[in-house]
Amino acid sequence: MTNAATLAPAAACCGSITAEPISPEAADDLARRLKALADPTRLRLVSMIAATSTQEACVCDLTEPLELSQPTISHHLRLLVEAGILSRTKRGTWSYYAVVPGALEAIASPLLAA
Repeated sequence: MTNAATLAPAAACCGSITAEPISPEAADDLARRLKALADPTRLRLVSMIAATSTQEACVCDLTEPLELSQPTISHHLRLLVEAGILSRTKRGTWSYYAVVPGALEAIASPLLAA
């Protein structure tokens, strides 16, 4: 037999929602950006680019440290650009990539809302 005094009402176990939860559309967008980051190579690419003194890098600068081919690096970079995490500029035959200002903060903020 269960003692009714030991069972807490459902409302007592959790705090109430005080902030506006993420909308379905915003959740879809956030999931797309998180999916783009959810790869060890892509996380390393973003970290490497953000750590440069100019906060940008050429594809040619990224192949050796990652020990991957240029087409493989370009594929990962393209996905990060499509997700709005990196920007791309062409200079001659080379493409340079930079972290979009505020992109990483925009990914974290819906998850940290208080």
